[in-house]
Amino acid sequence: MRSEDFSRFAEIWAKPQVVTHISGKPWPKARSWDAFLRNAGHWQIVGFGQWAIQVRGEQTMAGQTGFFFGSRGLGEDFDPFPEAGWVLDPSAQGQGLGLEAASAAHDWFDRVVPGRTVCMITPDNHGSLRIAQNLGYAPLRDVEVEGEVVQLLSRKGPPQ
Repeated sequence: MRSEDFSRFAEIWAKPQVVTHISGKPWPKARSWDAFLRNAGHWQIVGFGQWAIQVRGEQTMAGQTGFFFGSRGLGEDFDPFPEAGWVLDPSAQGQGLGLEAASAAHDWFDRVVPGRTVCMITPDNHGSLRIAQNLGYAPLRDVEVEGEVVQLLSRKGPPQ
């Protein structure tokens, strides 16, 4: 992501439709700024992070995808591994863009930082569950996070 992407980043995370399956609460600009900087820090410190998703021919970002360490305290079968994530503006959903972008991110990750990855998805987020399944994620276990049941999933990485 580029510094000029921040206003669009904050706009996306402020939409109730975007956070429905994540926290249910739109993010204030300050939280978006912290997350935006956290992403930049991931690239600096661990050599990976998230990318802005752009529709071909358009200048503004449509969402984001990539990897991060969440340090969520969910156990040794989850926390030590890079967590995958993808988010799209509602106007960009339902067009295959999420799978295309997440697949490209995983292809890069498999070449540069091969190994196990994890993700966390609410059971009623059918679109994200389909993306995860297409990427090779398998259910690990269900946990409660901030009062909401979520499914933890794991992906072994590229075939050896």
